[in-house]
Parts: sequence; C-alpha cells; structure tokens
Amino acid sequence: MNLRGLFITGTDTEIGKTFAACALIRACRLAGINAAPMKPIAAGTVLRDGRELNEDVHELLAAYAEGGATLDEKLVNPYCFREAIAPHIAAQHENRTVDFAVIEDAFASLKAAHDVVVVEGAGGFLVPLDDCETLADLPQRLALDVVLVVGMRLGCINHALLTAEAIRSRGLNLVGWIANSPQPTMTAYAENVATLRARLNAPFIGEVGFAASPEEAAGALNVSPLMASKY
Repeated sequence: MNLRGLFITGTDTEIGKTFAACALIRACRLAGINAAPMKPIAAGTVLRDGRELNEDVHELLAAYAEGGATLDEKLVNPYCFREAIAPHIAAQHENRTVDFAVIEDAFASLKAAHDVVVVEGAGGFLVPLDDCETLADLPQRLALDVVLVVGMRLGCINHALLTAEAIRSRGLNLVGWIANSPQPTMTAYAENVATLRARLNAPFIGEVGFAASPEEAAGALNVSPLMASKY
C-alpha cells in the first residue's frame, strides 16, 4: 500500500491538531494502515526525565508506540525550539534557520517504511518560518493532501472558510476536515457543524468531543476518504 501523505493544519493554535493527528494515526491502525507521525517544526519544550521535549511530539510518538514500534525522534521532529512562540521568532532567538531539505529527508525516511505519514503543522496554515516561507509551503514541498481541524468555538466558520480558501489557492487538495471541540460547550454547535458541512466542500471525517478519550476520538473518525488519493 502506497498512500499519499497527510498534512494536518488547523483554524488556529490550541484547537486540537495534535489530538486529531494522534486519533488519525490510531484510526489508520484500526483500518490496517501503517501510519507514521511527523511534526517537522515544534515550538515550546518542557523538562521531562532530565531532558527538554515538546509535548505534542511526545503525544505523537506515544500514539505510534501503541502499535508496538518506536521511531527516531529526530525523524519525527527535525526542528524543536524552546520557546512556545511563533516558530520563525523562536528560531531567530536561537540563531537557527529551518532547512526544508532536512525535513524532506526525514519525511522520505518515514515514508519508505510506512503506508502514510501524518504530518502535523504548527499553529495555523500561514504561520511564518522565515522572512519568505510559511508552513503553507510544507505540504507543497512534500506533496501532501491537507486535513483541516476546525476548533469548534465562536468564529470557527470564518476561520475555517478562510483557511480552506488559502489551502486551495495554493493548488493543494483539502481531502477532509474534522470538527474538534476544545471547550466543553459551544452555542449553536450543531448549526455551526451543519454550516461547515455545507460550505467547506470537503469530506467530513468526524467529530471529536471535548475530553474524548484517545479510543473514542479514533473511533469517531472515518479515514476512508483520506485514503482515496494515491501517488
């Protein structure tokens, strides 16, 4: 099986991209698809077991490890910056630059050993990486289809439609979207989901409720539309 890779982007930061990416990895496993995680660029570390790590990367590796295997963290996360701020600013503070060739090599290694690579972005779709490039360049460089995670809260319709427009304006395929609830309740939740289903013009992969367990989240997602596009 040789499937096209997936780029997981969101309508904003802190809306559940990592949780959704982990759920997709688990859902792929349930469907018999060997999926690897990747978060090429991460910002923000915590001290754990005597070393600094990014919590999103830790969660992605943990989801993968549930299948009984391990991955080289440097392949999953080639660039990790200490401050939890915009990646281009965090890189400037450390006098570092992001080299797309490093990311491409890591992706190729992961892809060679897996059916699909689930690549999570950082923040929103147009987050800058340097003076010229943004995260939007990443799915273009890696030839990835895009999955949009919509944080279901006030303003999500506008944010989702703007992000979908930006994705398509770059010639990328928006192959699905996920409704994720980063808060316990949302006024007119069902109406917001219905509006997005009518207007996003992309397959609805599923809804992830607030405080859902990893197993519930994986079970809520239908990965079959995402697997329809092949190299």
